[in-house]
Amino acid sequence: MGRAPALVAATAIVLFFIICSQLQNEFRPLGSSLSILKQAIRHGCTSHYAPHLNHNSGDYVLGVGKADITGPVVEIDFMGYANTSQLGTGLRQRLFSRAFIIGDPEKPRERVVYLVLDTQSGDTAIRYGILQGLKDMGQEYAEYGSNNVAVTGTHSHSGPGAWLNYLLPQITTRGFDKQSYQAIVDGTLLSIRRAHESLALGRLVFGSTRLNDANINRSQFAYLANPEEERAHHKDSVEKELTLLNFQRARDGKSMGVLTWFPTHGTSMYGNNTLVTGDNKGVAAYLLEKSMRLGNDSVTENFVAGFSQANVGDTSPNVLGAYCEDGSGKQCSFKASLCGGKNEPCHGRGPHFNLNDGGARSCYEIGKRQSDAAQSLLQSMLSSDDSNSSVILGPIRSLHTFKDLSNYTFEHPNGTIVTTCPAALGYGFAAGTTDGPGAFDFKQNSSGDANASPVWAAVRDSLHKPGPEQKACQAPKPILLDVGETSQPYQWAPNIVDVQTLRIGQLFVIVSSGEATTMSGRRWRQAVQSRALELRMTTENPIVVLGGPANTYTHYIATEEEYDVQRYEGASTLYGPHTLNAHIDLTKKTMPYLATKRGENNTEAGPVPPININNSLSFITPVVYDSPGFFRSFGDVVSDVNHQYSPGQLVSATFVGANPRSNLRLEGTFASVQRIGDRTNGQTTTVATDEDWELIYRWRRTNGVTGTSEVTLTWEIPEDTRSGLYRFLYNGDSKTIGSGKISPFNGSSSSFLVA
Repeated sequence: MGRAPALVAATAIVLFFIICSQLQNEFRPLGSSLSILKQAIRHGCTSHYAPHLNHNSGDYVLGVGKADITGPVVEIDFMGYANTSQLGTGLRQRLFSRAFIIGDPEKPRERVVYLVLDTQSGDTAIRYGILQGLKDMGQEYAEYGSNNVAVTGTHSHSGPGAWLNYLLPQITTRGFDKQSYQAIVDGTLLSIRRAHESLALGRLVFGSTRLNDANINRSQFAYLANPEEERAHHKDSVEKELTLLNFQRARDGKSMGVLTWFPTHGTSMYGNNTLVTGDNKGVAAYLLEKSMRLGNDSVTENFVAGFSQANVGDTSPNVLGAYCEDGSGKQCSFKASLCGGKNEPCHGRGPHFNLNDGGARSCYEIGKRQSDAAQSLLQSMLSSDDSNSSVILGPIRSLHTFKDLSNYTFEHPNGTIVTTCPAALGYGFAAGTTDGPGAFDFKQNSSGDANASPVWAAVRDSLHKPGPEQKACQAPKPILLDVGETSQPYQWAPNIVDVQTLRIGQLFVIVSSGEATTMSGRRWRQAVQSRALELRMTTENPIVVLGGPANTYTHYIATEEEYDVQRYEGASTLYGPHTLNAHIDLTKKTMPYLATKRGENNTEAGPVPPININNSLSFITPVVYDSPGFFRSFGDVVSDVNHQYSPGQLVSATFVGANPRSNLRLEGTFASVQRIGDRTNGQTTTVATDEDWELIYRWRRTNGVTGTSEVTLTWEIPEDTRSGLYRFLYNGDSKTIGSGKISPFNGSSSSFLVA
């Protein structure tokens, strides 16, 4: 997350929540919204279990799938910056779930599903909904369950919120929204179904490449607190390796898709952006899929690119560094990221920070750098002279359990016995980061007695006053929000966390519930690698990657040394100074199960986390009705296009609109640009939809009483656009007052010439 200025005023909001607790959301059962058609698996799936096949020769069952998860694009607060003024006003890029299935060709029970969602994180309720939905899909999907389904988010900060399970992230989104939640769950299930239906024999090839200019460390002062001897083993203070797993179909050698891991925060789009996007990871996936599908016979028609996060905690895509936006132009202070003693003016700068576009150009650039690196690596891997990649060989295993980290006792690496704590957030959490600074007088690097007004201590104590034991356990963190011990009207943050690890041959995937910092990820991966060798789980050198934030959002995982500094990442490490070592300990203790067959995997399920889908509060106003206004019809043109434009210019048209929350148009589009056929080719073709970065959909309420609104479509004409006639097409849905009937409509602009 970027920052949390609104949370410090939570007392009044929560009291209001409690007063209005009877106004709970009506929740539609998941199964009632799904219509899953059972289809025979394509590509000769029935032959996958022939006895002569052997995964040790590189044969796996592979599947990839992609589906739309774009929730309400207007009137819902975004998830990430915890900024109540970041209310959605439109769409720049649709959001997707990308599913990757890997299975043993002889043992259908041995499969894993790795999901990459264009969301801020994985989530307890989202994962629960996915697992329940898989059960409802019938016996064909019975092999997919809690052990082998990993739900990761790209950590985008520019998508609709109000879908998370716990109260804390709901406060700045005015509660829970079932439409936002259901869009993610249903779309994710569709992506799994598509991946399942695409199953084919293939092999997995792993490679890596260096990507220098897509991330920096935004908490360098905290990173330098780690031991000098440890830092000396690493050239950079962030990971610069982009790793890639290629899903290569056996019958024709074509790539079905790629899964990559690279750490850079989904904060290229700034906190003042109100257009839904997948941030830089969404751009990277969009560009790679588009590029590889165009006239490229080395990939399949439905090639899918997943750009997963890694140890992202202290990374930033704002690669030019953090500067004071107070007129001085100076760099922010090194220790606490301050400008003249204040937190708010310090902002990270992306490659095109000087444009007043909410970070869009910088976002596109950082996404393109990831896409270009992945494409170059993939093309190298597909070439006949590739010698730097590793073929993945060996069995498939997976494990998942829940663990209560409010009081987990274990042996520290130094031999002492230590304990984790109930979840809590420090004062540095409210200070935010250079990607999204906080407000008031909060500051990063505030260990010991907090350098802040006593007002905030009073606010904290009115919610839940931490006791002496909790203060000692969390020390040196000065506690601002004792979220793990606050359960009214329901649990504020998770104490029960997911522990999950996947194994595909010599590849081990740590599925992290929190944002591990650079050094935390390095230690965690090294521990898994050493443990795999100790258990003799592979004759190859173990390859270890870390993906997240996944399954449930547990904020940050900093090293003990970084925790002591109490910058944002340390202050947001929920379970005390031993959080990282607890995660490492639990991973190592459960790893022997990855050497067993699935039927012999006896990991306990652990304590069940609360699912707040049906009891979450919501103060999000529904769509009541739409009206076109007097003497107008829905879809009428309010402001039309000019007659002619050149590539590189902007063209816009405004229509009489309706609230897009009435129909999310999943797997469809609100907007498109059409090329009108000429005499030689009379066919009208669609050249852009709202999935495309260059086509922007904006919605504006013109009168809340009469229910009127307008939609503006803007096309940034690509430089390579063919000469010819074009037009906009707007698709909308209006809601009738009284009956609530929703009726589709469309409108089109006049034609315009691009020349």
